[in-house]
Amino acid sequence: MRRAGATILDADGRNPNAWVGKLIGGAVVFFVLIIAAASSTYVVEPGFRGVKVTLGTVSPEFMKEGFGFKTPFITSIENVMVRQQTHEMKAECYSSDLQQVNTVLQVLYRVPEQSVVKIFQEYAGAPFDSLIAPRVQEALKEVTALHTAEMIVKQREEIKMRALEAARRKIGTNFLVVVDVVIQDLTLSHELETAIEHKMVREQEANKARFAQEQAKIDAETAIIKAKGEAESLTLRGEALKVNPVYLDSQIVEKWDGESPLVIGGKGSGVLLQLPAEPRKP
Repeated sequence: MRRAGATILDADGRNPNAWVGKLIGGAVVFFVLIIAAASSTYVVEPGFRGVKVTLGTVSPEFMKEGFGFKTPFITSIENVMVRQQTHEMKAECYSSDLQQVNTVLQVLYRVPEQSVVKIFQEYAGAPFDSLIAPRVQEALKEVTALHTAEMIVKQREEIKMRALEAARRKIGTNFLVVVDVVIQDLTLSHELETAIEHKMVREQEANKARFAQEQAKIDAETAIIKAKGEAESLTLRGEALKVNPVYLDSQIVEKWDGESPLVIGGKGSGVLLQLPAEPRKP
């Protein structure tokens, strides 16, 4: 009989529990090695730049896109997008005549490479909500406050360009690149929109009336010039007849249609010329 607590051996005299323990230990070591190998590599996708963080310390140099190695378990690579991004935002502004102007904007921006690390440190890689949107709103409010609501509607593109320039100055062109600001929608109060529409209609009608007046003036001047030309022509013809009476006969010959009998000359001219009328041949 075996005593209680005695070690059980297999047919070869080995302890089966020790063999199982070695197998489990080997599997654990292999699993740890796999995790360590996976943790020691990184991939930065196209359109991104990597920021190396080791035990809470950020490296001052960014990592370019591609594959690389890092210290396992203690170093991580955080991705920051550098391709152009588009975000929508709303802004409530007031014009110089204290009219409320509501706008919907599309802001196009991108993060330059030299700002990747700082953007990650200060804005966790997403600077729109905490940096770009407030500066764009501030810039747009400053610009619209200098113009009436009517001018904001008429000079929409100019308002946009001035707001874009102001936003770039506030954000810093070397820190972030604001590519464009698109005013997607611009809304005024219904009463103000109706008043502006009526005024624009009246201006168009006034422009049409001015055009008609200018056209009438041009037509009158043209008629005067034409009348002066005809009068001068008649004067020249009269003077030509005084100098050479035969001039009239030559003009008659030029105007003759070749069908009616034509007699030129007569008493006092010294010349008598009769052109016979011949019927046209069929």
